[in-house]
Amino acid sequence: MNGKFSIKKPFSTVINQEFTWFIISRILFIAGLRMTPVLLGWRLYQITGSKLALGVLGLSEVIPAILLALPAGVKVDKSNKHRLISICIALYFFIMTGLLVVTSGWMQENYSRAVIEWSIYLLVAGTGAVRAFTGSAFNAFLAQLVPSESLVRAVSINSMVWLIAAVAGPAIAGILMGYTNITIAFIPVCVLVGIAFFLFQKIKPKPVSWQGSSKTWDGVKEGLQFVFRQKALLGAMSLDMFAVLFGGAVALLPAFANDILHVGPQGLGWLVAATYMGNFIAIAWLTSHPLKGRQGKTLLYVVAGFGLCILVFAISRNFWLSFAALFASGLFDGVSVIIRGTIVQLFVPDEMRGRVSSVNSIFINSSNELGQFESGVAATAMGMVPSVIFGGCMTLLVVIVTWFKAPGLRKFEY
Repeated sequence: MNGKFSIKKPFSTVINQEFTWFIISRILFIAGLRMTPVLLGWRLYQITGSKLALGVLGLSEVIPAILLALPAGVKVDKSNKHRLISICIALYFFIMTGLLVVTSGWMQENYSRAVIEWSIYLLVAGTGAVRAFTGSAFNAFLAQLVPSESLVRAVSINSMVWLIAAVAGPAIAGILMGYTNITIAFIPVCVLVGIAFFLFQKIKPKPVSWQGSSKTWDGVKEGLQFVFRQKALLGAMSLDMFAVLFGGAVALLPAFANDILHVGPQGLGWLVAATYMGNFIAIAWLTSHPLKGRQGKTLLYVVAGFGLCILVFAISRNFWLSFAALFASGLFDGVSVIIRGTIVQLFVPDEMRGRVSSVNSIFINSSNELGQFESGVAATAMGMVPSVIFGGCMTLLVVIVTWFKAPGLRKFEY
């Protein structure tokens, strides 16, 4: 490649017809889902004016996601993953339709603010319950679509596809909210999820990978024991969990956009997308230029960089500086995504993927919503800007503690 980045090579070595349908359906599905935080965050802050409400929004999703994550992992390993994913996408479609109704102008005219607010929390809790199954199932099903020698590259491409959708979704949501209304903005969400369901049916079901114990708790214990035996995997999960928990400034973006940066929903959409833009560029680069050694130290460095970016965002009063800080945080986070994802795919056998992915979701994915709740509570208690400064400092502290207390992770290479 003569040092030049190439999109063609990463795709040409792993794409088969089913993988192509997988990534097309996934990009539509994720684009639809990633529109919803912008729409719901803006609407909720409009009707409540409460930063704590933004935190409760995250908590309402994370509680069922955590409670169901471990049994969901066992279910994924023992199930026809194609059928399970299809059911989950269909359930998302109906939940998104419900959110379209409860956020509409008609609902605001006929029902109280409290009814609308708690209806949103209830439906978002439904997405958390479904997500407990969806994330693990998608990760496990991906491994069944490509040959093992192409799996690491397939993971990178899958991450890039997710990030394209994660950039496009918030940007589209912000534009639609700015120039139309929330009901019109929610229609594409339902349409995208619906199309994703039908395209996913073009993939053939795969054999069930695990025929283990019929007892769910036995399967849960096996998944936990596996993770705790893999010290590098456990260290990477823990580091990211605490970093995201304390560095969750994104949760307060509707309030920052409205009260500090004074930009409308269009600006909010781009602020949300900024992190994912950085993620995408980092992952695209690393797909063609894989890290060579010292991945453990690199992981610690990039998480520290993430914390510094959160501090810059906290003190910024300029939209473009805030955008740049979030973009840079996405670059650092993108590197950590590749390192963590590679550790999971290299060290986890096929029959354990669902259970390990469920443990991973508790450590990493759910930490986003716990971080959102922590940010909402902290902002209410100490003020919005001080709470984000506190979060950035705590992220740096987590890196320092991990550096000295987890030498195995610091010295890890693959």
